[in-house]
Amino acid sequence: MRFAFKTSPQDTEWADMLAVWQAADDIELFESGWTFDHFYPIFSDPTGPCLEGWVTLTALAQATRRLRLGTLVSGIHYRHPALLANMAATLDIVSGGRLEIGIGAGWNEEESGAYGMRLGTVKERSDRFEEACEVLVGLLTQETTTFQGEHYQLADARCEPKAVQRPHPPICIGGSGEKRTLRTTAKYAQHWNFVGGTPDELAHKLDVLHAHCADVGRDPKEITISSHVRLGPDGDFGKVAAEVEALGERGLDLAIIYLPPPHTPDVLEPLAKALSPLAS
Repeated sequence: MRFAFKTSPQDTEWADMLAVWQAADDIELFESGWTFDHFYPIFSDPTGPCLEGWVTLTALAQATRRLRLGTLVSGIHYRHPALLANMAATLDIVSGGRLEIGIGAGWNEEESGAYGMRLGTVKERSDRFEEACEVLVGLLTQETTTFQGEHYQLADARCEPKAVQRPHPPICIGGSGEKRTLRTTAKYAQHWNFVGGTPDELAHKLDVLHAHCADVGRDPKEITISSHVRLGPDGDFGKVAAEVEALGERGLDLAIIYLPPPHTPDVLEPLAKALSPLAS
């Protein structure tokens, strides 16, 4: 089992998030750190503070030296995929090749509606997302990209300079839709994030993902499997370790521990101590 952490940039202070990331950068057990990409706090007071995800991630890249980093995940309708490709290539360069591109079809109706960003029906989201993945990969790997889709149209588009990681930074897709999201994962992703749930739920989703991989001729071993595991406000590190172990028995590769605000680096050492017997 491998380990990461996540600090959502909501209901927190920048200095506190920064302290967590800099402390984690010195703890070898944690291979990566993650933020989310929302403009309003989620599952919380929507009027509360929420830092923008990609600017925050860029600052954290400059404040760390070792941790891989990404967003879990960016709703694809927030930014045109051509813009996102250029952002991702630049951040991969800035971070010295440490970026993972976390993306999803989008779901948050509250902030999307407030900003006039069309979310669309479930089918529209899935269609747009699959097009966006093709656009992203094209721009990050090809000299020029021409694409004529329903949602996106590109004509001899460039993205230069290319990212450090080749053929491109790993794409991490978050979402559990069995018909479309997991199929898009099989086609384009190097990393799939299970938002969280029981070991049986994870095992079922993996069966679906593996079937899609067979359909598109993909080896499922090429896809890292991660899941959120939440550390509660009670700080029960033993409970987190037990959940991680149970998920690991059903196919989890990377446990991403969701650290609740207010963020403090004090939780990292006892968390690492509880998880280290499961490390591989």
